Amino acid sequence: MKRDILSEVLRSVSLSGAVFFDVAASSPWVAEAPASAALLPLVMPNAQHLIEYHVVTSGFGWATLIDAQEEPIRLAPGSVIMFPRGDPHALSSRPHMRAAPDIGLFDQPAERSPPFYIEQFGGGPETTRLICGFLGCDLLPFNPVIQALPRMVHVPEGYTVGDGWLGSLIQAIMKESRRQRPGVDNVLARLSELLFIEVVRSHMEALPDDASGWLAALADPLVGRIIRLLHENPQRPWTLDTLAREAAVSRTVLVSRFTARVGVAPMTYLCHWRMQMAAGRLTRGGAGIAQIAADVGYEPEAAFSRAFKRSTGLAPGAWRSRQAAGRDKG
Repeated sequence: MKRDILSEVLRSVSLSGAVFFDVAASSPWVAEAPASAALLPLVMPNAQHLIEYHVVTSGFGWATLIDAQEEPIRLAPGSVIMFPRGDPHALSSRPHMRAAPDIGLFDQPAERSPPFYIEQFGGGPETTRLICGFLGCDLLPFNPVIQALPRMVHVPEGYTVGDGWLGSLIQAIMKESRRQRPGVDNVLARLSELLFIEVVRSHMEALPDDASGWLAALADPLVGRIIRLLHENPQRPWTLDTLAREAAVSRTVLVSRFTARVGVAPMTYLCHWRMQMAAGRLTRGGAGIAQIAADVGYEPEAAFSRAFKRSTGLAPGAWRSRQAAGRDKG
């Protein structure tokens, strides 16, 4: 069976989501969000990284990256704007509007459950409704999806490329966020994760043939095959010679094509992926460090420990302890 690399990576980075705010605004209105690292302790304290997204369900607005060269993007009903890297941004009724971020909005009482309803009245006749949500994920040791996405991803209204079902997801999110049926928190979390995956797929489908980055590399016949080989047998004692032989290309072609597409050399990529696998095993507990090292292709254990610390800044045992402490707090 052909390996689904995107699904495998998304599972490994602990993607988890929740919808938190149902916002109604009348013009003129503006809401500015700080870098997501400032919101992380309030919204998803056990996550390494926070992704923000906004779905326009009615009306119009503009999305702007703060302190960036990109032009504001106009948002229409049914469109999605996502900030995968957690950049500060503003949503507004007109382009280039600014306001001081109100972090207090994100510090909701523990006894309340999402979605939280917010009204922002400017007094004007034009109204906009948005669903604003968050996804948590790991960045360390290795998250090639976040690295490959731009700072702002816009899926316009009426997205119909391929067999996408983004519109159905948006409708489901709207219904669930307003009906408050039992289990709504869990349903909204799962819908948020599906929304993220669909946004990533729409971005992949819109990439030009000559695009670089991990997502584009998956569609490259040669580089995609090399990535699949490494993911199928990460513990194998790969060398450039054995990998080139399996891929039926020369070492020169292998390295140049892979590096141009992915941004790192094949063996560097393999090391990154091994560390991500090991981090997951360490977090889940059970196996000893020596066993995990062997399972991801490292022997002796000391070589694995050095590589893991280079990748994460922590020795394997310290990583395991920190993850366990985070679970206990949660």
